Amino acid sequence: MAVERAMTEPAARRDSIRRTLLLYLGTLSLIGAALLFLAARSYGRSAADRSYDHLLVASALSIADSVALVDGQWQVDLPYAALDLLAMAPEDRVFYRVASAEGATITGYADLPSPPSPPPRDGRPRLFDAVYRGEPTRFVAVSRSVAGPATQGRAIVQVGQTRLAREALADDVVLRALVAIVALSLAALALVWIGVHRALRPLQKLERDLSLREPSDLKPVAGEVPLELDQLVGALNRFMARLAASNETLRAFMGDAAHQMRTPLAALRAQAQLALDEDDPAEQRRSLVTIERNASHMSRLLNQLLSDASAIHRSHLQQFETVDLAEVLHQAVYESIPQAGPRPEVRLAATGEPMRVHGDALLLREALKNLIDNALKHGRPPPGRDGGPLQIALTAAEDPAWAVLTVADHGPGIAPADAGSVFERFARGRDAAAGGAGLGLAIVKRIVDSHGGRIDLSNRVGGGLVVTLRLPRSEK
Repeated sequence: MAVERAMTEPAARRDSIRRTLLLYLGTLSLIGAALLFLAARSYGRSAADRSYDHLLVASALSIADSVALVDGQWQVDLPYAALDLLAMAPEDRVFYRVASAEGATITGYADLPSPPSPPPRDGRPRLFDAVYRGEPTRFVAVSRSVAGPATQGRAIVQVGQTRLAREALADDVVLRALVAIVALSLAALALVWIGVHRALRPLQKLERDLSLREPSDLKPVAGEVPLELDQLVGALNRFMARLAASNETLRAFMGDAAHQMRTPLAALRAQAQLALDEDDPAEQRRSLVTIERNASHMSRLLNQLLSDASAIHRSHLQQFETVDLAEVLHQAVYESIPQAGPRPEVRLAATGEPMRVHGDALLLREALKNLIDNALKHGRPPPGRDGGPLQIALTAAEDPAWAVLTVADHGPGIAPADAGSVFERFARGRDAAAGGAGLGLAIVKRIVDSHGGRIDLSNRVGGGLVVTLRLPRSEK
């Protein structure tokens, strides 16, 4: 149900790489445009102030040059050309004032706002803004030393101009910059859209290629992909390789199972038909005994096939954890040794310490049960004890790198020619006892390989087979 809800969920409610990229890149473009606009507005005001400040300072210096001190009296021969410089902005109004160092007005507007601090005595102009008669006005104040024949004094010249022309110039600069910013932002957004579309094109191609494939087509994705998709495509190819291997193993298993089950089923049916046609009770009994033997063989074969299928499935899952191999061995012995009938003699030699390996406890127990079952099936009583119970020896030990398990019996052992083939499915040694399916050692080999271990076969001195399992130790 959860999968169905995810598949039918509206696209607007799910994450979209395209929408995320467009949102972030578009937001970045808009923020950049806003910052450019603020910078352009600041630059426009600064540029306008610099342009008109030059005229304002020039007018103040021209007036300061016309101030004189005669017989202790201040005289100002106001050069109207100085104010004409500021008349280049006809919308603006101009104000001036000439005052003594003590603050007495010599000429001009006596109510002009004073500068925040007195102008420097070295003649450098001091510029400041203030509101005069309800209008924002730009002022400059200049201090000038004036010497007469007998006296000396200091005059302060102050000139102001309203900001109408400055604001108009600044607005014009900002407007021109704004046009450029809007054009640049639109171009950037268009490039973002095109870039996102082109960046996502490989994903669309990958989706199209995969959607057009047949369900059985599990070959790797071919073709060049962007660097950012390398890991995704690599993981996808590895997944399809595992899936192809799993499908191939399943097909082989189904074919082998069908082939192996066909013969005992046919024999079972033939024996049942023969029993039905027999009138002699003794012949019927012999047929029923044969049916029971074939049914037992088929049951063992079916159990081995199911065990093989379980080993294949769990080996692919790789759901491993830290396992105590000694405990797994004790469980396998308990489940494998028959509780009724003649009991075999089991010699178990194991350290009392845990033997930790990283693996699947169920698979490891299944491998050990197959080895014990193989030893019970093919083993014999020890030499000199004919008629006595079967005897198998189990040992568990550790070395610096491996956890080592051995299972030894007193059976016929293995011919050197069979050493390489007994691990194949449905393969049986030439000296093997009748009734086996040839799957036990194949299952063990598959489980040991999935755990990164090794399995070795050797013949025991005096007769018998020794199977040695080595599994990597785990320190955790």
